[in-house]
Amino acid sequence: MKGCMVWTRRKGVVLGIGLALTLGGFGAVRAAMDAAATRPPATFRLADPNEGPSRSSFAPVVKKALPAVVEVTSSKVVKTPAGFFGPGQMDPFFRQFFGDDSSGRFNAPREQREQGVGSGVIVSPEGYILTNNHVVDGAKDVRVVLTDKREFKASVVGTDAKTDIAVLKIDGSGLSPIMVGDSSKVQVGDYALAIGNPFGVGQTVTMGIVSATGRGGLGIEDYEDFIQTDAPINPGNSGGALVNDRGELIGINTAILSHGSGGNQGIGFAVPVNLARQVMDQILKNGKVTRAYLGVVPQDVTPAMAKAFGVKEQKGALVGDVSPNSPAQRAGLERGDIILDVNGKEVADANGLRMTISMMQPDSTVSFKILRDGNTRELTAKLGELEPPRGERASAEKPGSESGLEGVAVENLTPQTARELGLPANTPGVVVADISPSSPVAGSGLQEGDVIQEVNRKPVKNVADYQQALRSAGKEPLLLVNRHGNTLYVAA
Repeated sequence: MKGCMVWTRRKGVVLGIGLALTLGGFGAVRAAMDAAATRPPATFRLADPNEGPSRSSFAPVVKKALPAVVEVTSSKVVKTPAGFFGPGQMDPFFRQFFGDDSSGRFNAPREQREQGVGSGVIVSPEGYILTNNHVVDGAKDVRVVLTDKREFKASVVGTDAKTDIAVLKIDGSGLSPIMVGDSSKVQVGDYALAIGNPFGVGQTVTMGIVSATGRGGLGIEDYEDFIQTDAPINPGNSGGALVNDRGELIGINTAILSHGSGGNQGIGFAVPVNLARQVMDQILKNGKVTRAYLGVVPQDVTPAMAKAFGVKEQKGALVGDVSPNSPAQRAGLERGDIILDVNGKEVADANGLRMTISMMQPDSTVSFKILRDGNTRELTAKLGELEPPRGERASAEKPGSESGLEGVAVENLTPQTARELGLPANTPGVVVADISPSSPVAGSGLQEGDVIQEVNRKPVKNVADYQQALRSAGKEPLLLVNRHGNTLYVAA
């Protein structure tokens, strides 16, 4: 009983305190209400209802461009690489029901349908759409959804994997093609708007600036002349529009550098619309893309190259090799020439030369300004047509013997080794058998399997010639190497 009395008493205390708090709360509320009754109402400074939209807004620009940017969905059938239960094994849980699967019926390759989502841009009232090749590559079914929710089955008119451009066609009325701009007038610092369908969330607009133009050598495509932008581009934006501050199409969004995150890091790339238009025109006219062929292996003029060739400026494209019976050889181009301009247009680097030639038509006649032995010359060439690339050639073995370059082992090039390298049996030179990572020339571009044929323009036939030439070459010798049948210069 004592316990109950104590418990009851404590309960009474608690109830008493609760009642006091409740009564106190009502008092506070009543006081607040009384204060509110005497407080003056808030007044707001309202905008003029007749005022138009923000003068600094991109809304009018976006409004013009949005109807032309579409969602592109594609589906294709792929085979699962590892079977149902993984490579060559069955989960123990399922083994009790299916046995050991000695027939392999559960691990056999299976087909499944994959779906991808990207973007595209309507560029003509006839229903032609520009997008990326990788958006529709291998697709069995391609569909396009417009901003007004209309959906069309699209036909793939043609593709060009080398620039990652594809042309689609839909049959519809009331289409709103985008205004196509001139990407050659794009400047670093211009405003840039990226429009597309990132992650499939729906039409999205992001803003940035043009960070760089003429980006190449990234290894993304065979022919690269990208517009770089920091306007956020994410997966699903591929094939979408990059527009300027007038709403004109200046590029087709293509790739991002994500460092493994899979999302935007502020570095996105777009194919310039002038290049995309040329690809599209060829696809519509010829059903495929044909490119001109010159027949040289161009290299950038690095500081080391400029010093070795005795030139002051790092511009132009160094001719590392000239293919036999090519337009370049017939025009008189030689190894060691530096191409300064094509048809009066300055050549900045090797990628610039590749892009300039690739955008020309076969059988075009072009003029070159070159630098040879310190003197400028004018040459004329009739371009050929670029043929499909051949298969990969054999790689070199790695025997070793000492050479005159620290950390580099070379050996005489035997007929057998030459054949393994895909070279004629009588090819002169010495083969690089090994390069130590700690060698001073490890970062020069010299590779194992390269055949060194000249040192500072002096022919090399064997190891003895090579070592003698190096002794008189100085600290930074210029090597002419033969790599898989093509020659190029390496400043060691």
